[in-house]
Amino acid sequence: MADPIRKRPPLQVVREGNPGHRPVRAGVKVPPAELVEPDWLELFPAVRGDSDAQAVNRRCREVARREWRRVVPVLRVAAGLAEVDAMILTDYCVCVARIDQCEREISRRGLLMEGERGWQKNGATTVVGQYRTQLKAYIGELGLSPSARGRMTPPKGDDDEDDPFD
Repeated sequence: MADPIRKRPPLQVVREGNPGHRPVRAGVKVPPAELVEPDWLELFPAVRGDSDAQAVNRRCREVARREWRRVVPVLRVAAGLAEVDAMILTDYCVCVARIDQCEREISRRGLLMEGERGWQKNGATTVVGQYRTQLKAYIGELGLSPSARGRMTPPKGDDDEDDPFD
């Protein structure tokens, strides 16, 4: 259910329907575009000499690539992607890859590590928490969770088979 106090963005009103028939702010319209997958090697470069860092970046590239290829086709149908959406989708995929990296680090070294002053929290736990907070924002923005989709109302219209909200 939508928050009655907070106004919904115009695109959300169009997507979910406007049962009150109130005027909708026009908003900015952008033409749909076929998004090109980023060069993950730029974001997670090859590292010379350090085989551990090389393996980490290789895995990050693969996780980001898989996530891009998983969500872009869904969002293309459900939201209609434009060229300006490429950056938020890239950031979303990087966030997913970094969470994977942090979780692997925590699994490898543990939640607590022995340091100079005794036991201390693994720094990856703090970093993964920050990435998860950011991921939550991306998921809500892009409508990628059941609860985010639950706040949406399917658009009214004809009953054609191509409706992504069926």
